[in-house]
Amino acid sequence: MKAYISYPSAIILFLTFITLGCRSTRRLDKNQALVTKLEVNGVNDQFAEQAKGYVALEVRPNSKFNLFIYNTLNKKGKKKLGEAPHILDSALVEASRVQIEKFLNIKGYLNAKVTDSIYIKNKKASVIYNAKMGTEFKFRNLSFDIPDTTVKALYLANRKKFTKIDSGKRYDTDSLAYEREQIYLMMRKNGYYDYIRQYMRPTVDTNFNKGVADVKIEILNPPNANKHFTYTLKDTYIRIQPSSGIITKGMQRDTAVLDSQYHFFDYSRFFKPKKLKSYIFLKKGELYNIENSELTTQRFFDMNAFKSISVDYRKVGDSTARTLAGLIDIVPLKKKTNRLEGEYTFNSSITGVNLGLTYQNRNIFGGAELFEVKLRGGLQFDKKLSGNLSDRLLSRDYQVGVSLSFPRLITPFNFPELGRNGIPRTRIGTSYQVYKLRDNYLRKSLGANLTYDWVETKNKLHSFTPVNVQYSLADINPALVQNLIDQGNAFFLFTLRSQLISSSYYNYTLNLSKLTSYNNFTFFSGNIEVGGNSAALIGNLSNNKNSDGQKTLFGVPYYQFAKLETDVRFYKSLGGEKQLILRLNPGLGYSYGNVKSLPFEKQFFAGGSTGIRAWQARTLGPGNYNRASLASDSVRANLRNLDQLGDIKFEGNIEYRFKLLDNFFGAKVKGATFIDFGNVWQLRGNGLQGGQIKFNKLFDQTAIGTGFGLRFDVSFFVFRLDAGFKFKDPQFSGSDQYVYKYWFNRSAKKAFKDNYAITNGPDRYSLSQIQFGIGLPF
Repeated sequence: MKAYISYPSAIILFLTFITLGCRSTRRLDKNQALVTKLEVNGVNDQFAEQAKGYVALEVRPNSKFNLFIYNTLNKKGKKKLGEAPHILDSALVEASRVQIEKFLNIKGYLNAKVTDSIYIKNKKASVIYNAKMGTEFKFRNLSFDIPDTTVKALYLANRKKFTKIDSGKRYDTDSLAYEREQIYLMMRKNGYYDYIRQYMRPTVDTNFNKGVADVKIEILNPPNANKHFTYTLKDTYIRIQPSSGIITKGMQRDTAVLDSQYHFFDYSRFFKPKKLKSYIFLKKGELYNIENSELTTQRFFDMNAFKSISVDYRKVGDSTARTLAGLIDIVPLKKKTNRLEGEYTFNSSITGVNLGLTYQNRNIFGGAELFEVKLRGGLQFDKKLSGNLSDRLLSRDYQVGVSLSFPRLITPFNFPELGRNGIPRTRIGTSYQVYKLRDNYLRKSLGANLTYDWVETKNKLHSFTPVNVQYSLADINPALVQNLIDQGNAFFLFTLRSQLISSSYYNYTLNLSKLTSYNNFTFFSGNIEVGGNSAALIGNLSNNKNSDGQKTLFGVPYYQFAKLETDVRFYKSLGGEKQLILRLNPGLGYSYGNVKSLPFEKQFFAGGSTGIRAWQARTLGPGNYNRASLASDSVRANLRNLDQLGDIKFEGNIEYRFKLLDNFFGAKVKGATFIDFGNVWQLRGNGLQGGQIKFNKLFDQTAIGTGFGLRFDVSFFVFRLDAGFKFKDPQFSGSDQYVYKYWFNRSAKKAFKDNYAITNGPDRYSLSQIQFGIGLPF
């Protein structure tokens, strides 16, 4: 007996359970009421969301999902899962009213009054707050009482860069607190090591009849002094502890003094001081600057070799010298680590398992370098194939990669130090891969690359790979070769056969550091790659050619191509942890010269966990292509994962993210709903019916999917689960493209899928796709 699951029906049923769970009042005592509605009226839109935040949690309605989890899993009250019902408490209602009123006062509405009302029906309570904002007070006259003339001049010269206190602006107590903090940072950046926040004192005089506030800002001198004093730096002492963080009596250490100012004491005995010095921004003779302390801490963390860094100071010399010694205390990470990873994928009849082992050796040459060895292995099975497990094996993929990363640029040229905005890196890597598709195709590839990464500013990243080489030897089943030639699909032979790819590429990324924030911003990543021109110069000298008339190098044809891909995202905050993201991901590749097709690795594919999630990766497109156009089941089986590629790509995503649970077995749970759209296309006709781009039929060639997802945030990584549902599938024609009509019609869906199995076998059609992933999709 087989069990059939209708995912859309399951969603509706699931949401119904949540709604019922949320509204459940059957466990309440007769004098209790569940808070089901909260309103805060009369507050300006600018402050409405913040005002609600001052309402006690117990006075707000429960999250539907949280309450459903609680009512379902906490029947005996012994587990702390979900969220307990928010029972009406009149004392908390009153306390929240007072807090809202205080908030409005802080924001400049000093006459604001808030009243509350409670309505109870059938053990369900509605809490309503009504606010009368009153007059909006504004800053009027500003004056300054700063006896230290040097400090006064410094403040007046810088205040326009940060102040929120100006005549005519809304009076806001938070603006006064912000001013105090900015003055503290300003002083600490300019040598005033002893300055504390309490030296700044604002005095406010309000005129309630006119709705204005006069402000006097004082910056007091230190006790028993007629001015503030600046401090300069002397020597800096760096202690590197063992990775355990414990220094035992008699433990040996390496010592060194660099530039007559940096004193190293290395108890780990792993590091070379000269290679760390570039990221210490405490310079002898310079004024104390808190920014340099924070910068030094951040750069050492960025090296990915240390787990704890602290920067402190100690006054040295007599009291009139006003000099500081820098003290840097470092605890390194373990020198050697291993990590095991794995994933399981499934879609209809196709299942797969991938395992990976990563070995890391940090600081292999004493300069926080990272040596890494990665072993990867993957198997893919088709349960529709007959025979035992080995007979159902569809593909095997084995990879080994070795890389070495240096936290600096290693070039023949002398570059200025680039570490102030971020750690520059030089990465050298090599890899070897063996891929086998049943008995039809075997590919062995050896690759090597050299990459430079550097940071222009905090939000502008650059990556340049001048050397990227891949040499591949392929063995294709002769029967498959002849079959492809007979069908006019010689394109696949160019794609799959032995080849040499040599290229250079450059990537620019904007606002990568903001991806974990809830601000409004635009993210951009652009990549351009050009390949084969150097190989063409060498190939022209030898003039060796294969049977197809293509020039060869080291016995295989080389490819000449250009490729451009961009990723543009618009992030919009909707308050709290709610966020709306629009993503556009276009790409274009063009081959020229020696071979009139892009290499297999350089072609685009659609679908997958970070693209159009209703499709498994490499199972969408190109264009209107339907695999039924291939000659037989055996050809479809042989070309699986190889034919649905393109020279052009366009994917788009619209995703709404929101919080569900603060604590679910130790993880924060967030939800997402999304709409994905796009496809891949071929530029040239290559025997794939409907695969070539038709600009007058772009919508007909566009796939649309929708779905929802859960993100489990366990602080050090995010585990993601997305369920995607096909809405419009371009492999069909006309109204048949709108496959959503089968979501809720079980008999029609079965007939449709049975017919597809006949016309497209051994492929099976699935209306839904479950995607697992680590990290957010974008």
